[in-house]
Amino acid sequence: MNKKLIKKLFPNLKKIKSHKHLQMFGKVLNEPNLWHLNRYSVATAFSIGTFFAFIPLPFQMFIAAALAIWVRANLPISVALVWLTNPITMPPIFYFAFQVGAFILGREPQGFNFELSFSWLTHGLQLIWAPFLLGCLVCGTICALLSNLLIRLLWRYSVIKNWQARRDRRKRLL
Repeated sequence: MNKKLIKKLFPNLKKIKSHKHLQMFGKVLNEPNLWHLNRYSVATAFSIGTFFAFIPLPFQMFIAAALAIWVRANLPISVALVWLTNPITMPPIFYFAFQVGAFILGREPQGFNFELSFSWLTHGLQLIWAPFLLGCLVCGTICALLSNLLIRLLWRYSVIKNWQARRDRRKRLL
């Protein structure tokens, strides 16, 4: 993992701490794991971000940020990964989650015509809410677990590779 590249992409810490909407968190934002790149904070941040990316709630970023602060995960990564579901990727991801939920419940996945109207939200959503929410929870949980495992494996591989390179440099010097 290239920490220098990731640190360049991170926003300025002083600017974040002085942001008017983040003042409500007070001194909690001084926790080092919220900003440092270590195996625990990054892997946990990936779990939080990918889980909440699949959960169709308003204010996903705030919920992910609050959970990241509570469990001391990397805050910027947690919040950024929520944007895996954005207006472009949301329809295929949520349709896949609906298909997964319908499969688990043993229902035949049926097509539906989405309309952005109050009547569709009150009547059309009644037909699909159970498989949709179940699929979102299952997909979010699986992605959270897999991303955590993948980050931990990549981190371990990177550490082993760096140790081997260091050992090889020492051998050449002797």
